[in-house]
Amino acid sequence: MKYLYSSVLFLFAFLLVAVSKVSAFCPVCTVAVAAGVGLSRWLGIDDTISGLWVGALTVSLIIWTINWLKAKNIKFIAMEAIISVGYYAIILIPFYKTDIISYHPQNMLWNVDKLLLGMVIGSGIFLLAYFGYLIVKEKNGGKAHFPYEKILFVIAPLIILSGVFYLITK
Repeated sequence: MKYLYSSVLFLFAFLLVAVSKVSAFCPVCTVAVAAGVGLSRWLGIDDTISGLWVGALTVSLIIWTINWLKAKNIKFIAMEAIISVGYYAIILIPFYKTDIISYHPQNMLWNVDKLLLGMVIGSGIFLLAYFGYLIVKEKNGGKAHFPYEKILFVIAPLIILSGVFYLITK
């Protein structure tokens, strides 16, 4: 397993150096996420906490991609669903194939793999926070109340949940 992490880190570093213009960022993000999970495991951060951030990143990429496509007037049948399934497949399939998500009895919380559990909760919380921000912004005439409100709206719940899961899993 340690060779996997060093290989992923090497590949990520190579991609950063070798790619001058990235058209599709999905492979780079996937490598970055896998490297981040490896690094967080090496640092002793629980997979549930890492999963929160991986799930949030995934939803963020989905929203970003959908908004970008809409801004370019690119639309197709079931666009949101296809993009969502695609991003989760790009993240989850390599995690399963490399046993990063393995359902090992010592890496389970509430009978679910910790990384997968964190991803589900992180995705849901990020999505709720994002829509909560849109509602609050709409009630304020379409404007944020203060600079970086959107960032605070989505990051604060993740920080709080990271603390909660730290206490649950320590």
